[in-house]
Amino acid sequence: MIYNTNVKRLVLPEYGRNIQNMVDFCLTLNDRDERNRCANSIINIMGNLFPHLRDVNDFKHILWDHLAIMADFKLDVDYPYEVIRKENLYKHPPQIPYGDQRMAYRHYGQLLERLIDEATAMEEGEAKEALILMIANQMKKSYLTWNKDSVDDEKILSDLAELSDGRIIRYEDTIRLADASVLMESPPKNNNNNSKKNKKKHQQK
Repeated sequence: MIYNTNVKRLVLPEYGRNIQNMVDFCLTLNDRDERNRCANSIINIMGNLFPHLRDVNDFKHILWDHLAIMADFKLDVDYPYEVIRKENLYKHPPQIPYGDQRMAYRHYGQLLERLIDEATAMEEGEAKEALILMIANQMKKSYLTWNKDSVDDEKILSDLAELSDGRIIRYEDTIRLADASVLMESPPKNNNNNSKKNKKKHQQK
């Protein structure tokens, strides 16, 4: 009996030993046309192994890449796509740079700081006050999300003044923030059954 531990290691185990044997056989064919027919047959069989992936973009291209990999890039056939190169197979993708922008309070987030900048640039009026109230309530919600404990409105307004470099100063007697219970309340779930019942009652009437 031949054990898998005694044979060549599979490059792509997901295709199995039989597919690898087909690839190895294809490499031995001297006639180019025959190799092309053999390669296309192998691709069709590989595709049948994963029918649920047929809708994936470039599925065929991926199969030809895999065929080239299993053949150790030694299979000389007419590839319908430009397959991956051996030197690029283990090439690491470029490192994604991380933003170096510092935030005074990470629990408020960078987007909220941008909103504060937008609010400071607005002309005085109802629209500006509405935006400031929205920002302050969101700050309070973010604070409670991260800290879980209760927070005084005075703390939120103090942080707002600091983040705006003193350009937005509001006090508890001039602006009223939402209660913590309201801010942290979960949105109501859609109850399809109740909707159907109400619709049925309405039709019966």
